[in-house]
Amino acid sequence: MTRRSNSGEAAPGHPPAPRAGAASGEERIARAFEKVGEEGRAALMPYMMAGFPDRESSLAIAAAYADSGADLIELGVPFSDPLADGPTIHAAATAALAAGATLATALEVCESVSARVPVVFMVYSNMVLAHGGAAAFARRAAEAGAAGAIVPDLPLEEAGEVREALAAEGLALAPLLAPTTPPGRRRRICAAARGFVYVVSTVGTTGERRELPPGLTELVAATKEDADVPVAVGFGIGTPAQVAEVGEVADGAIVGSRLVRAAGEAGSPAAATEAVSGFLRDARAALAA
Repeated sequence: MTRRSNSGEAAPGHPPAPRAGAASGEERIARAFEKVGEEGRAALMPYMMAGFPDRESSLAIAAAYADSGADLIELGVPFSDPLADGPTIHAAATAALAAGATLATALEVCESVSARVPVVFMVYSNMVLAHGGAAAFARRAAEAGAAGAIVPDLPLEEAGEVREALAAEGLALAPLLAPTTPPGRRRRICAAARGFVYVVSTVGTTGERRELPPGLTELVAATKEDADVPVAVGFGIGTPAQVAEVGEVADGAIVGSRLVRAAGEAGSPAAATEAVSGFLRDARAALAA
């Protein structure tokens, strides 16, 4: 499949009024962060790969996330060339695709849990384009109850069409920031952000790391100065202690590879559910301590 990207101006989009009195996806994200702020802690946002280890397991894992204290869920759409992802998540995407997972699988998982927890898709731009383009993807995501999307290979200058399509459905496009993002560009990214800003903790791809990088506190503080939305941190967070450490400086902590690895090693839907639930319960306790 040939990878392509959307083009468009990088002007911030504004969501429409909620439909039929219901909160928009962007509003549900905001409420989730507001709620945890009132509780005096950061939001816990676990990542999962749709269709991994299999369809049944991924549906069970989504329910377990909601049952075990996830404040938001980051839901990966399987893709063959996930350039932001390290070996664990890349392997999960490959296995999910081999088992027949598609965008429809991700939409099914989203719909199964979106009434309980805001769901934000992690989706690569080619998957958006390959399924009818930005407007069609946004419509399908909204119909499944999604709250927003992260498109890691979509640069600021090319994000306008996707941002506006999502905004037309009340959904948020949450951008990524890296430690290498220059201050001026960081300000422009933050100005266009909807939902939250995803701060990548370290240079490189996703994956568990023994310790959080130096300079993260300063990076998060600078991003908070520039952003009008919450700031969440991901990449390299693999223990409840690291979740708590991130929670001291950021509005949210995103855990991916550690949970995907646990699900893959479990061997059954029931075992996968127990493995991820145990980690999330410990992480929530660490955030509340």
